[in-house]
Amino acid sequence: MGAGGEGEGKAAAVVRVLVVDDSPIDRKVVELLLRNHKGGAAPFHVTAVDSGKKAMEHLRLMEQDSLDSSAAHANELTVDIVLTDYCMPEMTGYDLLKAIKALSSPTPIPVVVMSSENEPQRISRCLTAGAEDFILKPLKTKDVQRLRNCSKSNAAARPPKDDADAHQ
Repeated sequence: MGAGGEGEGKAAAVVRVLVVDDSPIDRKVVELLLRNHKGGAAPFHVTAVDSGKKAMEHLRLMEQDSLDSSAAHANELTVDIVLTDYCMPEMTGYDLLKAIKALSSPTPIPVVVMSSENEPQRISRCLTAGAEDFILKPLKTKDVQRLRNCSKSNAAARPPKDDADAHQ
């Protein structure tokens, strides 16, 4: 028997992932892994772009559409989590992380950074800047649940991270 409660209660919403990677092969691997993952209640909807600049364009469109009255169209652009490569030309994953965290959104979009290089300073730098997680490439099946746990749809059910900081 499976874990109790899975699939019961409220219907599972789609987890919308914006994948940002300059490598077409890595983008395709992540897309296929997420789209074919069967381990969670909610399916993944993947939008993939090849640069941090294109990711920011997508997020700005999303932000603009949320101000417009067309809720159906705005919902198509919604992003629950951004999964970005660290090493990219023009705008690195770290720069993208900082730019996303600087967007004036009442509910910040979670960002997970991935890299093929296991550099503790890089990992620490990203986590300190607000990344939800740092995953080593290649992405594996076990990493998919980590992404699901970091997504905005799951974050809504958790208390904000900085509640403890508010009391200082």
